[in-house]
Amino acid sequence: MRVMSKIHLSLIRRFGWWSALGLLAAGCHHQPPPPEGAPELPVAEVRLAQVQPLARAASEVVLGVVRPKLQATLEAKVSGRIEQLPVEVGQHVRKGDLIAALGVQEMQAKLDQAQAVLQQARRDLERYRQLLQEEAVTQAEYDAVEARHRVAEAAVQEARTMLDYAQVRAPFDGVITRKHAEQGDLAAPGRPIVTIEATDVYRLETDVPETLVSLVKLGDKVAVEIPAIGQRLQGVVAEIAPAADPGSRTFRVKLDLPPTPGLLSGQFGRAFIPLPQADSLQVPAGAVVRRGQLELVFVVTNNVARMRVVKTGRRWGDRCEILAGLQEGETVVSEGADRLRDGQRVQPAAP
Repeated sequence: MRVMSKIHLSLIRRFGWWSALGLLAAGCHHQPPPPEGAPELPVAEVRLAQVQPLARAASEVVLGVVRPKLQATLEAKVSGRIEQLPVEVGQHVRKGDLIAALGVQEMQAKLDQAQAVLQQARRDLERYRQLLQEEAVTQAEYDAVEARHRVAEAAVQEARTMLDYAQVRAPFDGVITRKHAEQGDLAAPGRPIVTIEATDVYRLETDVPETLVSLVKLGDKVAVEIPAIGQRLQGVVAEIAPAADPGSRTFRVKLDLPPTPGLLSGQFGRAFIPLPQADSLQVPAGAVVRRGQLELVFVVTNNVARMRVVKTGRRWGDRCEILAGLQEGETVVSEGADRLRDGQRVQPAAP
């Protein structure tokens, strides 16, 4: 027993767990015949298949969230009480539509005052222009009146601009996704009123590990799956963060998505980052039998089924990827393997 334990440990140290199991299973190929008088196992009818090579483009899945390409949180540029807020959450608005109107009577008064000063400055300018032609005033006196006229024009423009700031309008077509204030609240610079999102173009924002980000380039087309709408879309890499997040060691990558009915902000999505083509082996999924913690395949040689420990990879459809334990061209039991024993004779089942 101690000798066998030492052999097992030496195999594990040299070849690893899976290789050691494969060598031990291979050693079973030359086990001694059953003792005389032992009942012989019946011949089992099974279906056979060959181990085939598999060349496929592998991919790595990264998770993400659907976000709008355009999003803005609107706020007032001046302080004032919100007198009108004619929008609700979920309402679609067009570019230039009124979102909020503030009550700013003092700004209207400043505009009226500036306009009155401008009118007086315009009359003074006309009078001094006539006096200058009659040489009743000097050029310097006329220039001073003209400068006061320009200052009055600028004051009117400034007051009109500040009054326009009292109305908050939509910067683009979209939908109201959140209201941060209500009618009667005090609006001020830095205090949000509503959030608006564009609904025509969405993105999938993902965090790609640093080991995969080198495989992604701007303009690359990447398969995207959105479970909520049950569709696979083709995203285009639009942005790649130039620096990694120090906590997660990931890079933020944004994929533009095509216009798709049912696509909404906040939905969960998966992006399939393409990997270099990988070569492996494949067998029918029914050929792999799980017994305890081991995955087994019965290899048929001279109509005798021998048990082989294997390591499987991914499954797709009725096929299973084999990473270790088999060689190309070997014959395996594809149906009926779950009722076989090591060393049992088999024959192909009738079609």
